[in-house]
Amino acid sequence: MISFTQRIAIPENVLVRELDGESVLLNLDTERYHGLDEAGTGFWRALSETGSIQAAYDRLLAEYEVAPETLRGDLERLIGELVAQGLIALEPAE
Repeated sequence: MISFTQRIAIPENVLVRELDGESVLLNLDTERYHGLDEAGTGFWRALSETGSIQAAYDRLLAEYEVAPETLRGDLERLIGELVAQGLIALEPAE
């Protein structure tokens, strides 16, 4: 279960590269990767630059013209996928 009071942490064994508005996240230990399109890269930036998932959600809600429940579901799905692949970890917000 994802709590929006949590924040994401990027493990040391994960590389993130952005090129032309898209990103690739690579887990060096498992050799699993995940590609992000332009919108996914925007989600990634918000998650990695803010202090909590809630702060990222608030920032994205202000940036994108989207229904709040749609954004919440999309964000939860992305976070779930990245956690399952070992590309991010969830930690308590500071």
